[in-house]
Amino acid sequence: MTTDIDPTTTASIGAEPTWDESRAVAEASRQADWERPSFAKALYLGDFQWDLVHPVPETEPEAAERGEAFLTRLREAVAGMDGGLIEAEDRIPDEYIRTLADIGAFGMKIPAEYGGLGLPLTYYGRALMLIGSVHPSIGALLSAHQSIGVPEPVKMFGSEAQKKEYLPRCAAGAVTAFLLTEPDVGSDPARLTTTARLAVDGQSYILDGSKLWTTNGVIAELVVIMAKVLPHEAAGSAPENRENTVPAGKGGITAFVVEMDSPGITVENRNSFMGLKGLENGVTRFDGVRVPAANRVGREGQGLKIALTTLNTGRLSIPALCAGGGKWSLKIAREWSAARVQWGRPIGEHEAVATKVAFIAATTFALEAVFEVSAALADAGMKDVRIEAALAKLWSSEMAYTVSDELLQIRGGRGYETAASLRARGERAVPAEQLVRDLRINRIFEGSTEIMRLLIAREAVDAHLAAAGDLARADATLAEKAKAARDASGFYAKWLPKLLAGEGNDPRAYREFGTLAKHLRYVERASRRLARHTFAGMGRWQAALEHRQAFLGRIVDIGAELFAMAASCAWSEHLRADGADGADTARDLAEAFCEQSRRRVEALFDALWDNTDDADRRLARGVLAGEFTWLEEGVLDPSEGTGPWIAPRAEGPSTTADRHRTVK
Repeated sequence: MTTDIDPTTTASIGAEPTWDESRAVAEASRQADWERPSFAKALYLGDFQWDLVHPVPETEPEAAERGEAFLTRLREAVAGMDGGLIEAEDRIPDEYIRTLADIGAFGMKIPAEYGGLGLPLTYYGRALMLIGSVHPSIGALLSAHQSIGVPEPVKMFGSEAQKKEYLPRCAAGAVTAFLLTEPDVGSDPARLTTTARLAVDGQSYILDGSKLWTTNGVIAELVVIMAKVLPHEAAGSAPENRENTVPAGKGGITAFVVEMDSPGITVENRNSFMGLKGLENGVTRFDGVRVPAANRVGREGQGLKIALTTLNTGRLSIPALCAGGGKWSLKIAREWSAARVQWGRPIGEHEAVATKVAFIAATTFALEAVFEVSAALADAGMKDVRIEAALAKLWSSEMAYTVSDELLQIRGGRGYETAASLRARGERAVPAEQLVRDLRINRIFEGSTEIMRLLIAREAVDAHLAAAGDLARADATLAEKAKAARDASGFYAKWLPKLLAGEGNDPRAYREFGTLAKHLRYVERASRRLARHTFAGMGRWQAALEHRQAFLGRIVDIGAELFAMAASCAWSEHLRADGADGADTARDLAEAFCEQSRRRVEALFDALWDNTDDADRRLARGVLAGEFTWLEEGVLDPSEGTGPWIAPRAEGPSTTADRHRTVK
């Protein structure tokens, strides 16, 4: 440990944060303003603003030309790559990374002025679909590098000097990573224990702590790390250091760019997972690591806001990869269901399999639509896509996994068998079971499904919380609640009548969209219905609503399905207007998806008030209290003892000298 720490910064991080303290940290980092319209936010308030997603914004011709040219180069570059090799060796070959760097794949989102390709999100996502079809770990490598790694926060929040220093290196192939999660800290940043202490001279910070699940961290040259800066006095104020003076500050979670060959950094383990073989993910420890103050991104205390803002559009890489998984699933399902004959007919002609094929086809169309519409909105820059990106990540990760599971079921025993085993006995090496394993992580990556529901729910009920004011505060006095009730009455007096009737009640509405008109009318009606149920929940539970996570989760899931329906209709009409491949049948897919989605929506509406939530909470409390441990008897616990199942994997390098994958 270094000893030149300013003594004023040696205060401890503090005791375990309470619920209110953790919530306060999250709220302080939340972007509360809405300067641009949001289709999804309006949807949760019962306002179906169809014109915000239709027509789908077009990509600028010059950007589209560059994007198409890159996709052509990329397809040629990855054509010879062997995903089976990555799966077998649990490693992406260096030559694959060099090839991708040579064509600019590490700089897809980096502006051209800093050495990148400057592609729009639409083409970035299409590139990830293509790359992910070789092996998802390559997609994860590139998306972790560009969506949440050093390029994105530096591009959005970095100084001009930082952009000139780091972005060209990133574009050239210097692998980067994003470090937030810690061994005891998942989605609660208030519990962050990695610290950054300001040195006496004010020229650097000293990092101490460890980070877990650092995707790309095992081979990264640069990382962006979130650390808790401790409160400190001003430092570095000598005349010769005036330009680098760090003013006194309260500290807080702060973002830093760190060179991974800095003394004091060790990679203690390369983690292994059920899927994504080849993923360079590990545990990274920082022991007295000196980071120049110039490497701080943004202000002290701004780190969590930087992380959350980066994730807003960064999350769209997951829907892109999910859409790619859906496309591959559809291809295999179609080919196998037509070729495999049982009881005198191809299995796809048997209704039990046909319904699965129809689900895969319709859902794959919606997966592509959700990504394409969300990315187009983000590229256009005229809409706020915070909720859209979160919904796209949540819905796509859940539905793509279901699609892959249905594909495995269609393939039967061959779906459960590995591609290597199929190949060894002379059959087509279809990695269906690998797809299930690889897609499963997307329900956890960049915000688990449960956390995404809470994040989206917070935005969905924001207008109610703002209107309710002290009504939503558990500790408000009766007088404060009475005043808040009077203030809220004005908002609800204007808002509630709008939820009673709308275009969805007019059978002539949206007639220009043919067979999709009835589904658009349904989305409009369901949006108002959803808002009424949200209001009912607010009235019933008030401040306790935020603890009704099952209720809020269903509210969010209904909105997600409605968003997917709207995106599918908008994407269908976009394809028809462009005369693209499949334009004549796009409406068929959109209509099939909407029919399936409506049934899921109705089931969710029913479950809002008719459910086992209270009984489940009571049962869970009993389980946690140990009342049912007798039910666990009769099995062995393989996580205990010394069996070969817990033999440690060979450790990765403990220094950084031999692990960088920088392609010059």
